[in-house]
Amino acid sequence: MQDEAIQPPGSTVKQFSVMLQNRVGALSALLGLLDMHGIFCLGFSMHDCHEATIARLVVSDPERTSEIFLEKGICYTDSDVLVAALRHGPADLKRCLDVLYSAEMNVNFVYPLLPRVAGVSLIALHVDDMNFGRTVLNSSGIKVLFQQDLSR
Repeated sequence: MQDEAIQPPGSTVKQFSVMLQNRVGALSALLGLLDMHGIFCLGFSMHDCHEATIARLVVSDPERTSEIFLEKGICYTDSDVLVAALRHGPADLKRCLDVLYSAEMNVNFVYPLLPRVAGVSLIALHVDDMNFGRTVLNSSGIKVLFQQDLSR
């Protein structure tokens, strides 16, 4: 039996965290920069503080995004996220979280993605152990997507 967690069939989905000034149009300017290079924001989450905002982004081309951020001097961090396909939309969200809870997986954050792939809703999840989380979700019938699935 081949363990999918050891040999994933694709690249893990990357999330970028960028600190933005808490000003009108800051997110729009960042998305405009990506758009100029043919990169689409597939999902995002905003975490607002008094002086700054942290934008978490899943994009269509993470390698090129990293290059652009470096070229423009935009400070960022990246991390892996799981993207789960919820075949029955919101009705599957609780099941997905319950599966991870049953496996004693801590979910650090979760947010929806904008595109629908094959008619299903998508969510990005950050968990403590990505490989174990992928295995747990896949074995319970919840499909975990890879970057190639999102970048088509």
